[in-house]
Amino acid sequence: MKSLKLLSLILIIPFLVNAQQDKPNIIFIMADDMGFSDIGSYGSEIKTPNIDRLAEKGVRLKQFYNTGRCCPTRASLLTGQYSHNAGMGYMTGFDQGVPGYKGDLNKNNVTIAEALKHAGYDSFMCGKWHVCSNIKPNGPQENWPLQRGFERYFGTLNGSGSFFTPKTLTSGNKLIKAEKDFYYTDAISDSATTFIKDHVAKKDRNPFFLYVAYTAPHWPLHAKEEDIKKYMKIYEKGWDELRDERYKKQLELGVIDKKFKLSNREDSVPAWNSIPKSERPIWVKRMATYAAQIDCMDQGIGRIIATLDKNKLTQNTMIVFMSDNGGCAEYKSTMDPSIDKLGSDESFESYRGNWANLSNTPFRLYKTRVHEGGIHTPFIVSWPGHTAKNGSVIDNEPAHIIDLMPTFLAAAGAKYPETNNGYKINPFNGKSLISVLKGEKMPERAIYWEHQANRAIRYQDWKLVSKSTEIAPYVGKWELYNLKNDKTELTDLAKKYPGKVKELENMWTNWANANNVFPLNGTDLGSRRKQFERNL
Repeated sequence: MKSLKLLSLILIIPFLVNAQQDKPNIIFIMADDMGFSDIGSYGSEIKTPNIDRLAEKGVRLKQFYNTGRCCPTRASLLTGQYSHNAGMGYMTGFDQGVPGYKGDLNKNNVTIAEALKHAGYDSFMCGKWHVCSNIKPNGPQENWPLQRGFERYFGTLNGSGSFFTPKTLTSGNKLIKAEKDFYYTDAISDSATTFIKDHVAKKDRNPFFLYVAYTAPHWPLHAKEEDIKKYMKIYEKGWDELRDERYKKQLELGVIDKKFKLSNREDSVPAWNSIPKSERPIWVKRMATYAAQIDCMDQGIGRIIATLDKNKLTQNTMIVFMSDNGGCAEYKSTMDPSIDKLGSDESFESYRGNWANLSNTPFRLYKTRVHEGGIHTPFIVSWPGHTAKNGSVIDNEPAHIIDLMPTFLAAAGAKYPETNNGYKINPFNGKSLISVLKGEKMPERAIYWEHQANRAIRYQDWKLVSKSTEIAPYVGKWELYNLKNDKTELTDLAKKYPGKVKELENMWTNWANANNVFPLNGTDLGSRRKQFERNL
């Protein structure tokens, strides 16, 4: 009898192991402050052959949205909830004393890593975390990566900083110092490849989830000189000519329909020809440095892909790539750098709205706003055998970053818990995109946004949107667009269809009441927020 039981066990173990191996590895890659058109497969002149290879061997979605800002997007990614339900309606380290704006992940959610653990996954992360208030080792670490389901972590807990000498570089739960000749983008890529190699070396048959959160191309403009040199000549054309070129390429690629017009240059952006010739070189180098940051990120993604190929993991790995928000118009400068210092650790610059308007081609506005330029992201999925035809551009129903948690759990065959550590878990707000990746339609639904009193709802062909103001109650007038005919938001139909405005406004208000959105950014949006953002 004992011999029969032993034989049965021997026969069933390989079956259980193979069943575990059938679950896909999942790699999620996020760029930081990168616009819709900043990679080759979405129209850019920036060299991104490795990201483009993912698009060629996978699918691109035409309509995918983030939240318009780094912290909320990361909170929604990790929890599958609208960011206010996770406590991250605004930013970390800024507790406004109400549930939606705690500046820290709350206890009523689980992260993807925590949920996948129950399905037998090992989880690793490298790069920007930015969803916890405390970033000091001697303070509470309950919302650090290792305490939220990840087994290994290398990166920075805060939102931004030097690429050469980061002050909050962290390994596991400990701060570490950057080594000589350190460059953060390379370190993130190399950590990702190390995590994969170590996982394989252990002969560990568990599938893995790897979250790769680059800080590129977020300010400051820091890049390696050899990468910057590749782009100096290109950007002498200026933002106007390049914006036209990107738009034409987008039409050819099919990521933008020909019926959608290129939006006008933003009013705050001067014509390139109006920039004095003596000032153009530093503007050229700003954009060349930004492009170099993306180029280096792409090189690192190539090394991650090569590691998968070498270890024969490619066929059973889902890779997702997107950006956390649109191009950033913020003005950052702690000095007036010479053109030689720009891009080095001696400078701290942003590329500003002049170039961000190019990044967000063909859309209007920028990061933090919830017009299309702030929230529309390139979205690529490579998952052999599980998507539509390679290279497809899928004209999907609108999808949102809240959909990634349910998508990953569905791919992994994992269940979403109702409780965790004694806390009741909020249901996720998103829907699985598994069928969408195959080219199937998803049922219509409304999608919502709020950040810094910028508000929007997308339902059917309609989008109701408004820009915030600096004066209480901080809300601007509603604008109404029919995105079926006007994806670049050029013709405001609010006066023509007041009934539609009221209908969508009521839907937005009901959502806001049900999802911890009020009071909008607390009760003091002005001076306290400005002081906080100066210290970012």
